Amino acid sequence: MEASRPPVIELLPEQGAPRQLFVMLHGMGQTASSMLPMALVLRHYFPAAAMLLPEAPHPYDKGPQTRQWFSRAGVDDSNRRERVALVLPDLLELIRREQDRLKLLPPDTALIGFSQGAIVALELCAAHDGLAGRVLAFSGRYARLPDRAPEFTTLHFFHGQDDRLMPASHSEEAYARLAALQGDATLDIAAAVGHELHPALIDRAVHRLQTCIPLRTWKRAL
Repeated sequence: MEASRPPVIELLPEQGAPRQLFVMLHGMGQTASSMLPMALVLRHYFPAAAMLLPEAPHPYDKGPQTRQWFSRAGVDDSNRRERVALVLPDLLELIRREQDRLKLLPPDTALIGFSQGAIVALELCAAHDGLAGRVLAFSGRYARLPDRAPEFTTLHFFHGQDDRLMPASHSEEAYARLAALQGDATLDIAAAVGHELHPALIDRAVHRLQTCIPLRTWKRAL
C-alpha cells in the first residue's frame, strides 16, 4: 500500500526558543500518541526541548487503525535492511527540515525509538552519521549489525531482560559490536521487564541524557 505523508505531534517549550530536539519513533502497531507518556517525562527533565512525534507512514498489517514503519511480512535477515531503507529518506528530510525550522544543530538532536521505531532510528543514524548527537534505542535492534561505528553519534541501548518479542540479546550484540569497533555506546538491561517502555528504562534514559559525556568530547580534551 502506498505510504501517505505522516502527521507529527509537536510539543514545544512553554517559554523561549527550544535548545534541544527529541524526535521519537513509535513501535509497530502503535501510533505517534503512544510515545506521549515518555515525551511528557522527558519534558519534565528537559523543559527547553522540542518534542516531535512523527507517525509511521504505513497502516499496520494487522489493523489500519495503527501504523508501522515497514511490513514484517516475509522479512528476514537477508532483506530487513533493504526494507528499512525504504522509509529512511522521508524521515531524514523531516528531521533536517525541523532542525532548520527550530534553528537546532545535529548535536542538539536526540533520536529516540521503541521496537520497530528503534530499528529505524539505528539504521537512519548508521546511514547518516551525525544526523543526531544521540540515539536512544528501546527494545530494538539493528537491521544488520554495523561494519563501522558512528563517529558523531552516541548510542544508548535499553532493553527488558524478559522481552520475548525482541530478545535483549539484540541490544547486547549491538553493544558488543560497537565496543569492538571502538564506538560510543551504553547498555542498560532491566530485570523482570518485557517488551515495553517501562518506567525503569525511561529513568535510565534520563540518567544517560543527563550524565553521559560523549566519548568524542573526552577525545577532543586529551
